Amino acid sequence: MNVIQRPRPRVVAAALLWLAAAALAQAQPAPKEYEPKPYQEGKDVVWLPTPQELVNKMLDLAKVTARDYVIDLGSGDGRTVITAAKRGARAMGIEYNPDMVEYSTRAAAKEGLAGKVRFMKADLFETDFSDATVVTMYLLPDINLKLRPKILELKPGTRVVSHAFDMGEWKPDRTETVDGKTAYLWIVPAKVAGVWQLPQGELTLRQDFQMIEGTLKTGDRTVPVSSGRLRGDQIRFSAGGAEYSGKVGGNSIEGGVKSGDNQSKWSAIRYHRL
Repeated sequence: MNVIQRPRPRVVAAALLWLAAAALAQAQPAPKEYEPKPYQEGKDVVWLPTPQELVNKMLDLAKVTARDYVIDLGSGDGRTVITAAKRGARAMGIEYNPDMVEYSTRAAAKEGLAGKVRFMKADLFETDFSDATVVTMYLLPDINLKLRPKILELKPGTRVVSHAFDMGEWKPDRTETVDGKTAYLWIVPAKVAGVWQLPQGELTLRQDFQMIEGTLKTGDRTVPVSSGRLRGDQIRFSAGGAEYSGKVGGNSIEGGVKSGDNQSKWSAIRYHRL
């Protein structure tokens, strides 16, 4: 004779609870994906998106190509990084808000860029971005100023573009406006302050960001350096009626000098930094 055991009450109750939970889970809508909202609070700033037209102009200002590595400081919704990647550049965003990092990663995947861009959850002041050839940002003026010393240590020629806010005494090399919104471009200058030895004399240079002045001494004659300017590692200035241009390589400069119809080469070695 077969004996049929009746289910225990506790087992029945557990089964009913499981069925109820399963039914409730099916009835619940899927969690809504995070969507950033303008003016939401961040670590140091509130978030506002940069209009796409201005993103395009910023990357145009920096002349971004497939040879560049673009790093966006405070990358928000990721649009600058994504736009740079569409131009063929390597691109990374540094963003403190982990929800924004996930949102940007999803947005990149939707554009077919999964694995081609990177978004990092990190603090701007504690992150190394020295490999960038182009730095983009939309931060507040005080944040720009705090970052300025770090930016000035980047490789000469690195292009830096900011939406809306400048960097104080460091005047931009160029500005552009789109629909009333401004983009600023700086090119990180080489460090040339110091005393340089030339075959024909001595060149003393003082530097204020990309602007330079000083004196050129040849024999008993000393003339002022005027119209001096740096564009990355490229230097230009006038002295004694001649126009000098050249490329800075650490403690050396090599280039050409033009005086009237005469052109010749010049070089200099720095033996003392100011």
